[in-house]
Amino acid sequence: MFKYQLLHTCKQTGARLGRLHTPHGVIETPAYMPVGTQATVKALAPYELEEIGSQIILSNTYHLFLRPGHDIVAKAGGLHKFMNWNRPILTDSGGFQVFSLSSLREISEEGVMFASHIDGSRHMLSPEKAMEIQHALGADIIMAFDECSPYGADRNQAETALKRTLRWLDRCKKAHGRNTKQMLFPIVQGNMYDDLRLISLKETLPYAKCGIAIGGLSVGEPKEDMYRILDTLQPHLPTNMPRYLMGVGSPDYLIGGVLRGIDMFDCVLATRIARNGTAFIGSGAGKIVIRNSEYKDDFGPLDPDCDCYCCKNFSRAYLRHLVNVNEILGGRLISLHNLRFLLRLVEDMRKAIAEDRVGDWVRENGALYNE
Repeated sequence: MFKYQLLHTCKQTGARLGRLHTPHGVIETPAYMPVGTQATVKALAPYELEEIGSQIILSNTYHLFLRPGHDIVAKAGGLHKFMNWNRPILTDSGGFQVFSLSSLREISEEGVMFASHIDGSRHMLSPEKAMEIQHALGADIIMAFDECSPYGADRNQAETALKRTLRWLDRCKKAHGRNTKQMLFPIVQGNMYDDLRLISLKETLPYAKCGIAIGGLSVGEPKEDMYRILDTLQPHLPTNMPRYLMGVGSPDYLIGGVLRGIDMFDCVLATRIARNGTAFIGSGAGKIVIRNSEYKDDFGPLDPDCDCYCCKNFSRAYLRHLVNVNEILGGRLISLHNLRFLLRLVEDMRKAIAEDRVGDWVRENGALYNE
């Protein structure tokens, strides 16, 4: 039920054009995945996501486990029916969320005991439990439960987390069993240590059947460190399956990742900054904060080069007004634009890869890449 086709590789850069077949549809790669943490992309309806070109969305195991509970979602017929989204869905394992709870969790070989951020109730999330939850949610692509060591971790801490991630991966595979309706992506860890990353990749590859993920990046490290890790991994990554860089979704990182052979991305950034009035803008501007006074009598579109509903129908002055009076519509419209901006970005890159002009495209969009 899953198949990946590598359609073309840019000879200059290693950027890849591909197609991933899943039970709920085909994903053209490189692909950006809007994040629907709690079975919704904040403030947007499924039909709006379809209209702007979303091929796949991501939902969060940790949050859906706590509310409404994976049993409720299963009774509804799975996430697709629960949220009325008929295209592919990817769920993360909840690992990053529980590890980010810091003082609210305890790590053991069994898994992670954590206190809910909602009511303080205590729960155990283990490899087996992560698989149980994701099986119930019914996403097309599910993630292995891993330990994400923090940026700045010393080598011993990073290596300990890496080895535990590998042991947990084996347990995830066994718990996943013969499930053919969901594809399990293993995750490469190793923090900022090149040799640990290569060890992790080598040990993880046997578990990768139709996709592999790179975790533990975009967690506070300088951009050059992220790119160094990706450059280290790129020659050794499998060519016959998609490569997913987790938690990355700013325009510059999307471009930098594609140049380094990455196929799939996700991030909450686009909708999070939209709710605060920040919009991605082309034409070299990078982004603007629409609540600023300079836009109070600017009656031009948010982004003249954008084809989204927001940019075709509303002015910067109106959007500024909505944001400054805390009207929900402001966050909705800018969220719609920001997501369309990123989806159009990967659409343009797919076209550039097919035409073997990625280098020219990056030079034309250098302001975005170097932001």
